[in-house]
Amino acid sequence: MTLLQLKRQFLEYLEIERGRSVKTIENYDRYLTRFFTFVKVTNPSEVTEEHIREFRLYLNRQAGTKVGGRTESMKRRTQNYYLIALRAFLKFLRKREIKAVSPERIELAKVPERSLDLISSSELERLLNAPLTTTLPGLRDRAILQLFFSTGLRISELCALDIDSVDLTRDEFSVRGKGDKVRVVFLSENAKNTIAAYLRGRKDLDGALFIRYGKKAHVGEDARVSPRSVQRLLKEHATTAGITRKVTPHVIRHSFATDLLSNGADLRSVQALLGHANIGTTQIYTHVTDAHLRAVHKQFHGTRKK
Repeated sequence: MTLLQLKRQFLEYLEIERGRSVKTIENYDRYLTRFFTFVKVTNPSEVTEEHIREFRLYLNRQAGTKVGGRTESMKRRTQNYYLIALRAFLKFLRKREIKAVSPERIELAKVPERSLDLISSSELERLLNAPLTTTLPGLRDRAILQLFFSTGLRISELCALDIDSVDLTRDEFSVRGKGDKVRVVFLSENAKNTIAAYLRGRKDLDGALFIRYGKKAHVGEDARVSPRSVQRLLKEHATTAGITRKVTPHVIRHSFATDLLSNGADLRSVQALLGHANIGTTQIYTHVTDAHLRAVHKQFHGTRKK
């Protein structure tokens, strides 16, 4: 069986047995296709550790983001996405007793600790109030922003919501997140009120909680907002709010987490609310929210007697 045939089986396995999202499967498909194109072999037994080493060098020399007037090489975090996909594929082959390189032979590149993109509380307040509520699209946008901050939803989770998913008579609802895992999120009064106002203004029969408006509103059968359209509207409202830094849905998710921790929530609870499988992922927030350390610094730093 060829690598391409095995790749198809692997992607089907991810979708059916592992319950991975369509987006994850598309990414794995792209990563593996690029690797197979590079090594130019058809049989899994022909893939060697040398092929993998050369592929890593190849990735490290590819163009990445532009910084100022220069283009940097592909970020190591991005390179790791390719390696993670390849390692998962090799584990799949081993599970089916197909001869191939051991997945344990692939080590991920060391990456710097992830930094947080945060906005101030005043910037967040201006952002949440930026959409005008005199129009239906404005009501929708206000509801989207309030829901983001109330729940810490990922953009894919928000876009997938149906009207029936959110019971506005209650303060909570269930959402299906990464790995097909279900968690409970909670609605603030502001989020409930803005969603209710938006739904009262709707005259359509579409089942999606948030739908598109404008020229492309009726293109295709699905009127549901897309992640790209939500990113676009967020950028527009950030500009209106006078925020110069880049604002994405994940920035609001960061604000949700840091707000909880700053007000005394424990890390395990925040992990559950965010839907993180590993608490290590949640710990990236602690270094900016440890009020005790700030108090110690304020009390003891620069207090030497003159």
